[in-house]
Amino acid sequence: MPLKIATQAPDFTLPSTDGANFTLHEHLGRPCILYFYPKDFTPGCTKEACEFRDQFAAFRAIDIPVYGISRDSVATHLKFKEKHQLPFDLLADLDGQVAAKYKAQIPIVGFTKRITYLLDEHHKIAAVYDSLFNANQHVHKMVGNIKTRFGEI
Repeated sequence: MPLKIATQAPDFTLPSTDGANFTLHEHLGRPCILYFYPKDFTPGCTKEACEFRDQFAAFRAIDIPVYGISRDSVATHLKFKEKHQLPFDLLADLDGQVAAKYKAQIPIVGFTKRITYLLDEHHKIAAVYDSLFNANQHVHKMVGNIKTRFGEI
């Protein structure tokens, strides 16, 4: 089960494809999308990342950054980002601890699940979509939640 709506999002720091560490609390005051996914270059994860890329203008229009998180290294993320021309940063959760905090990890096996969170400006969970097999729906659900929360985009 993912984190519940209105729950405070756990803080974390992870290496990013922008060359620095990303720390969530340093971005308080603005909403964001965190999407957890299993692995770079797999068919479902590629489809999901490309869907976020293709819909990125909707998020940019209302200044909502998108961050993809998996257990892949920054080096692998950089190759994935370049190959698919992703306009957002990917974060390297090498040991899966952040995925575990966000209930985005299958216990015992350590496999990262496909879960997307919309955090509000106070970094409380405003919306969540949890589906391992419907990769393309994650973006559509978040766009719908943003329209409900912030109006037309």
